[in-house]
Amino acid sequence: MTLEELRARRAEGKASMNRRDAEGKTVEVIVGMGTCGIAAGGKETLAAFAKELDALGVANVSLRQTGCMGLCYAEPTVEVRMAGMPPTIYGKVDPAVARQIVLSHIMEKKLVEGHVFDRPAADIITGK
Repeated sequence: MTLEELRARRAEGKASMNRRDAEGKTVEVIVGMGTCGIAAGGKETLAAFAKELDALGVANVSLRQTGCMGLCYAEPTVEVRMAGMPPTIYGKVDPAVARQIVLSHIMEKKLVEGHVFDRPAADIITGK
């Protein structure tokens, strides 16, 4: 391995660590990476989130991993936490849905219907 290749790996590692850092970030995306999540494609989902966030230059999102969320039938699962929106768990999140979550939920504050597996009751969402 050359010195340039080592530097490139180091830069990639730093970028990955910076994505995980929550300090000063207003949005948190947590991808379920238990054995069930990994087997269902969680690694690809995590990579898709990172790629889309980087492509859009979105710096206020902390992208982390967790173990099983208990929704094995709906893996890969992703929880999104952000101000102005209820904490939301999405299921069956493949790379295409991950991009949709970034564009709709994170950028436009709109839930991605058809993949929501857990959220507060409607009266909490509307603030009634």
